[in-house]
Amino acid sequence: MLAHPTIDFRQLVVLVLLAPAVGFSDAALVDGRKPAAPPATVDAYVQEFEASYHGARSLRADFTQTYAMEGRTRIESGVACFARGGLMRWDYQHPAQKLFLSDGKHLLLYIPEEKQLTSSTVKSSDDIRVPFELLLSRVNLRRVFARIEFADASLPHDATDRVLRAYPKKEYAEDYKDVLIELDPQFDIRRLVVEYPDDSRMEFQFDHIERNPSLPLSLFRFIPPPDTQVIDQH
Repeated sequence: MLAHPTIDFRQLVVLVLLAPAVGFSDAALVDGRKPAAPPATVDAYVQEFEASYHGARSLRADFTQTYAMEGRTRIESGVACFARGGLMRWDYQHPAQKLFLSDGKHLLLYIPEEKQLTSSTVKSSDDIRVPFELLLSRVNLRRVFARIEFADASLPHDATDRVLRAYPKKEYAEDYKDVLIELDPQFDIRRLVVEYPDDSRMEFQFDHIERNPSLPLSLFRFIPPPDTQVIDQH
């Protein structure tokens, strides 16, 4: 069974959400984010991407997460929700159910099949999913990456999309090689690919994206069943 890569991605603010390979989403047009001619330089493009999330208060999307290592592949899928204040919920539905939840300070991983709940702090976590919650509070790619460039030839993609390749700063050079980010014309992320030094690869694809959906606070709370084994990693 493939293990999740253990990398300190708390600084990797680039991780985001939203829609894969089908042109302009209806949600994007409804909330007023009209397609525009892409900026000529990568710096201007990155600035527009960052600015596009300044008004985002919540996000919801279907996701597919693929981890590949040494010829083996694990694919999981479900629905992810995010809200300001570090709130985050990943409902894994296939191939098995599990729940990954953050209230901004604590992380919970609940696996119904094992009747097990693991609790830890966001601050100490090296889980790859943690940086997604940073999207709604601050997005500054230049603070995270040493270099960002256009890399449209690196991934097959819709003709209207752009692809960025971001390289780590020196302190993260042993953690990952680079990150590819496919963005649609509304700056929603269709796909994000992380390449690791051991040649393993983590990929997220997103679909049915919504910005600013109504998400009740109760969505980010969870009380496990009475017979659940609780593992406290605080």
